Amino acid sequence: MLGLHTSVGRGALALSLAFCATPALASADKAADPAQSTPDAAAPQSSPAPTSTESNEPVPGDIIITAQKRSENIQKVPLAVSVVSEAQLKASGVTQFQDLGKIAPSLTVRPAEHPVNANVSLRGVGTFAFGIGVEPSVAVLVDEVPLAFQARAFTDLPDVERIEVLRGPQSTLYGKSASAGLINIITRQPTDTFHARFNVMGTTDSEYGGNFSLSGPISDQLGYVVSASYSNWDGNVRNLFNGKKVNGREAFNTRGKLRWEPASNVTITLSGNYLNGNTTVGRPFIRMDPAALLRGTAGQTQAVTMPGVTISPDNQDISNNYNSRTKYEGGGGSLRGEVGLGDLTLVSITSYDKFRLDDYLDHDDTSSTAPIGSNIQVGQFHSKLFTQEVRLLSSSAKPFRYTLGAYYANVKFERPFMRGPAFSLANWYATSKSEQIAGFAQIDWEIVPHLILTGGGRVQNEKVSYTFQDNRAAPGAQFFSGSASDTAGTYRISGRYEFTPDLMAFATYSTGYKGQTYDLTTGFNQARANAGPIKPERSRDKEIGIRAQVLDRRVTLNLTYFDTNYKNLQAQTIETLSDGTTNFRLTNVGGLNTKGVEFDSAARIGQDFNLTASVAYLDAKYTSYAKAQCYPLQTPSQGCVAAVPATPTTPAQPAYQVLTGARAIQAPKWKFSVGAGYSPSLGGNLKGVAQANWQYQSSVYYVAEDPQTFQKAYSIVNVGLGVRDKDRKWEVVAFVNNLFDVQYYPALVNTAGNFGSKIATQALLPRDFRRYGGLRLGVNF
Repeated sequence: MLGLHTSVGRGALALSLAFCATPALASADKAADPAQSTPDAAAPQSSPAPTSTESNEPVPGDIIITAQKRSENIQKVPLAVSVVSEAQLKASGVTQFQDLGKIAPSLTVRPAEHPVNANVSLRGVGTFAFGIGVEPSVAVLVDEVPLAFQARAFTDLPDVERIEVLRGPQSTLYGKSASAGLINIITRQPTDTFHARFNVMGTTDSEYGGNFSLSGPISDQLGYVVSASYSNWDGNVRNLFNGKKVNGREAFNTRGKLRWEPASNVTITLSGNYLNGNTTVGRPFIRMDPAALLRGTAGQTQAVTMPGVTISPDNQDISNNYNSRTKYEGGGGSLRGEVGLGDLTLVSITSYDKFRLDDYLDHDDTSSTAPIGSNIQVGQFHSKLFTQEVRLLSSSAKPFRYTLGAYYANVKFERPFMRGPAFSLANWYATSKSEQIAGFAQIDWEIVPHLILTGGGRVQNEKVSYTFQDNRAAPGAQFFSGSASDTAGTYRISGRYEFTPDLMAFATYSTGYKGQTYDLTTGFNQARANAGPIKPERSRDKEIGIRAQVLDRRVTLNLTYFDTNYKNLQAQTIETLSDGTTNFRLTNVGGLNTKGVEFDSAARIGQDFNLTASVAYLDAKYTSYAKAQCYPLQTPSQGCVAAVPATPTTPAQPAYQVLTGARAIQAPKWKFSVGAGYSPSLGGNLKGVAQANWQYQSSVYYVAEDPQTFQKAYSIVNVGLGVRDKDRKWEVVAFVNNLFDVQYYPALVNTAGNFGSKIATQALLPRDFRRYGGLRLGVNF
C-alpha cells in the first residue's frame, strides 16, 4: 500500500489500532440554534420510525432536517428527501461516500480510476464529463457548506450524524450545482456534557481502521467536538508484475468544531477539517478477444503484455509496469454565526476550502516491454473555494414564514496534464474560474388551517473564465483564453395539505439550472475556443407525494411521483463548427426526461424489531440526442451511422449514433434497499444485535447502448450479529458483507481502441466483489 503524505505517518497507523466506525450511541446533542437544530437526532432513520423510550430511537416527530435551510420535521417537508443515519450506514456495509447508492435507491455512484472521473447521479441524471470547469449535477455539502470538487467527497464518512439526500432540482435554494439534487452530510455538533466515542474495525480481507469523537463543554459559553479517523485496505486486485495488491485505499480525516454562545441569542461555530489519503488503481480485464494485440502491434498478444493473467468475468489480476494511483490532500474551515433578532434569526456562513489531487495511470494497462507498453498519464487537480452566505429566517411557529438570503462564491481550478510518450500524446495546462452572486427567497404561508403554499425564487449572476496552454502546439497557436457571463433565475412553487397530523399530501413544480462552461480537455483548439461556452442546462420538475404514518405512528409510508425534463442537456457529442469541421466535445446535445416513483417506509414491530425499505422505479430516456459518438466496435446494424469522407464541396462527417429515445446511462429501472434490525433482551443489561440488509439493482448501461458496459441485475445481502449494552455504552458486532458472494461491477470500460479494435473490456471492482467478514467494536460514554 502506498504511504500517505508525511503528515499522516505512523501516528495515524497507531490511531487505527485503537478506533473504528460502528453504530453510534443515540445521544441527544445540543442544537446550535433554532435554524439549524437537530434535537435528539444523533441516529435518525432514513424513513422515520416510531419508538419507545427503552429503545432510545427517535420518534418520527423528532427527526429534524434542514433541506429547506431551516429546521423542519421530515414528514412536513414537501420534497423527496431521504435521511440516512450512521447506524444504517454501518449495517449496510457503507463506509465510503461512493457506497451511498446502496441505501439511497435514486442515487447511483459510479467509481472511476480516480475520484475526479467518478460520477454521482440522481434519478438517472449526472455529469458525464471530466473538464475542470464542468458543474456537477448533484451538489455535495458538508454541514451546509458546498464542496467545489465532487472528488473531495470520495473518502471515508467520519463523525457522521446523518446524511440528507434531496432528490430532484434544488437550484432555488442551493444554486447551479444542484440541478438534479444534492447530498448534505451533517457531522456531529458540540454537546452540553462530555461524550466520547471510540471504535475499531477489522475484516477478513485485511481492512482495518478506527475513529474517535470527543465532545463537551470548555466553559458555560464554549463547547467543542473533535474527531479523527483512519482506514487502510490493500485492495482486492493483484498486480502480477510486482506482486502487490491494488484497488485499495488509505485515508486520514480529522475535524473540529468550537461553539461559542456569548449571549442567549448569539451562537458562533468555528469548524475546521483536514484529509489526507491515497488510492491504488487496478482495472482487471474481464473480456478480451484472443486475437487482440496491444495497439494493433504484431506480437503484442495478451500472453506477452499481461503474463500470468487469466481473463474471465471473475478475474482479479492485472499486470501493469507502472503504479497507477492517486494521492490527495485538502482542508478547509467555516465560520457560522446565528443571531436572534426577536422572532427573526440572522445566519451567516463563511467558508474556505483548498484541495489537491495527483493522479498517475498506466495508460496502456499492460506490462509490455515494447515502447507502447510504457504509456502513462499524469496530472494534477487543484481547487480553491471561498463562499459567503447570509440569510434571514422568520419564526417557524407562525403561519407566514420566510427565508431571505444572499450567496457569493469564488472558485478556481487548475489542471496540468501529460500523456505519452508512445501514443495519444498530450501535454497541457488549464485553469478555470467562476464567480457568482445570487439572491434567493422562499415563503411558506398557511392561508387556511392545514393548507400551506410555498413559493421561492433565485436570481444569480455568474462569470466564468478559462485559460488553456497546449505545450505541444506550434508557437502562436498554443494559448487560449476566454470568459462569459450569464444571469439566470429559478423558482419553485408548492402546496401541501395536512389532512391529519399524520397524513400530508403535496404537489411541487420547480426549475433547475446548471451553469455554462468550457470543455477544457485534451484536444482543445482554436475551433473549440471559437465555439464559445456550452449553454446552461435547464430542468423542469413536477412532483406529487404523500407522507403518512399509521398504526399509532409505528409505520411510515412515503410515496413520491416525479417527472422531470432537461433541456440543453450537457453531454459528449459530435459538433459541427462554423468552419465546417467537426470534433468530439462536451456540448448541448438536446434533452432528457426522467420520471418514476419513489417509496420509503419504516415500521417498528414491538419493542425490539424494526424494518425499513426504500424502492425507486425510474424511466429515464433521451428525448433528443441526434449525434452521439459511436461506442467502440459498434456496427451499422447496431446503429452506428457510417462516416462520410470529405469532398471538394463538403467536409468529412464522422460516424455517429442517434440516441433519441434510448435509455439513459447509469439509470437502473429498479433499485431497492430493505433493512431489518432485531435487538432482544439477553438478560441483565445485555441486548442482542441482529442486522440484515438486502440491496437490489436492475440492469444498467455505463455507456449508452454499449453491450460491453452492460451490467445485469444483481442483489447483495449483508448481515450482522452481536451483543451490546442496554444503554449502548458498548457494542460488538460480527458482520458478513455480500453474504452470497455475488460478483458485480460498479463501472465497466470498453478499451477496444487500445487493442486493435478487438473486444477488450475492463472492470472496476467494488469493495464487496467477494464476500468478506469482520468485527466492529464500539465504546460510547
